[in-house]
Amino acid sequence: MPDVRVLLVEDSEVEVALLQRAAQIAGVTLNMHVVTTGEEALEQLQAWSKAATPTLVLLDLNLPGMDGQAVLERIRRDTSTAHLPVIVLTSSTFDGDVRRSYELGANAFISKPFGLDETVAMVQSLHDFWLSQAALP
Repeated sequence: MPDVRVLLVEDSEVEVALLQRAAQIAGVTLNMHVVTTGEEALEQLQAWSKAATPTLVLLDLNLPGMDGQAVLERIRRDTSTAHLPVIVLTSSTFDGDVRRSYELGANAFISKPFGLDETVAMVQSLHDFWLSQAALP
C-alpha cells in the first residue's frame, strides 16, 4: 500500500522503540508519526490536510492529560477524522476499557503483547489485515 502513514499515540519511549524494532524485523515499512499525548494527537490530526490524514491510528489509553478514550471520542465526533481506523493498543486488559473503547467507535482493541517476538507477530498481523486486506477510506 503506497504512502502508509500511521499515527502512533504512545507516551512510552520503550513501547515506541519496541514497535519500531518489531516492524523492522517483520519487514513492514511504516511511516510512523509518534505523539505522546492526546492533545498532541488531536493537534496533529487537525494539522494534516485531508489528503494526508493517517492510514491508521494506534492509540494508547493510558496517556498523560487527555486519556485515549477522550481522544477516541473526539476523533469520532469530528467529521474530518471520524472515518479513520483507530486501533486501541494498550496495556489494559480491563473489560470496561474494552467495552467503552468499542462504544466510542474503536475499530479494534489490542492488549499490548509482552516481548519482541509477540510484538513482531502483532505488527505483522496489523499489517496483513489493516494495510493489506482491509479497504480503507
